[in-house]
Amino acid sequence: MIEAQGLTKRYGNIVAVADLSFAVRRGETLGLLGGNGAGKTTTIAMVLGLLIPDAGRIVVLGHDMARDRFAALARMNFSSPYVALPQRLTVRENLRVYGHLYGVRGLEARIARLAAELDLEGLLDRPGGELSAGQKTRAALAKALINAPEVLLLDEPTASLDPDTADRMRSWLERYRAETGAAIVLASHNMAEVERMCDRVLMLKRGRVVDEGAPAGADRALRAGGSGGGVPRHRPRARRGGGGGGVAERYGRVPQGPMKFRRSPAHAGGGTERRSARQTTGLRTCPRTVRCRIPQKKRNKRKQAITVLT
Repeated sequence: MIEAQGLTKRYGNIVAVADLSFAVRRGETLGLLGGNGAGKTTTIAMVLGLLIPDAGRIVVLGHDMARDRFAALARMNFSSPYVALPQRLTVRENLRVYGHLYGVRGLEARIARLAAELDLEGLLDRPGGELSAGQKTRAALAKALINAPEVLLLDEPTASLDPDTADRMRSWLERYRAETGAAIVLASHNMAEVERMCDRVLMLKRGRVVDEGAPAGADRALRAGGSGGGVPRHRPRARRGGGGGGVAERYGRVPQGPMKFRRSPAHAGGGTERRSARQTTGLRTCPRTVRCRIPQKKRNKRKQAITVLT
């Protein structure tokens, strides 16, 4: 369904993607995992034909995207919460516009079905500019599915969604893939989302593949303490006196209770005083200095430097 060979994209001296190759089969979901600037969105834009690679070749649905991309685009679509729909058009009008562009038959029935499945029924007649961030994400996903694409490109598809809604959207996408056999490329920062939805994962760093494998293998490798050929997950750095497990294990108790302040003897005389404070819970943290003004009986105000351990 998708075959990319040696993709490279440069912006001046910056290499956004370097010699990237991958393939996605029918009914498979490939995850692109990496931090900001890793090349995930650039890769999706090249597969979609929005960016022309400086080197390499992309074939989608049997069509070379450099020479015959319009033949493939009718059977593709993408979703990104960072690409806004026209703000003055209602959700229904936006879906109609894109439906006509893709030549969707039975468009009104398709809109009604997507609205029901993506919980947009009460939003169809609301202008895009009046939607919340999560509602815009769902509307963008409906737009991406309006033509029942065979190749679906998703750039952080559940961004801005609450946990329950995000879980429903993931379930719906999994069901859509199972019913249609669509090939999906998913770019995400969410490791749990990648583990759940993807069959394979490419770990990107500065535009290069640094690891590749099954998401389940990454967890097994992490628990075993080795790489195991899976995609590594960042481990929390162990702190002094704590392990590398959950929040309670890493940090001990959550800070509670009052703060105890201790006046520094060297500055007890007046003027600018220096005080230190420590949580009574024994939590190890880093100090930070803040400045505030406090009233004084015989002076209007004076500055006081306080070092607070929080």
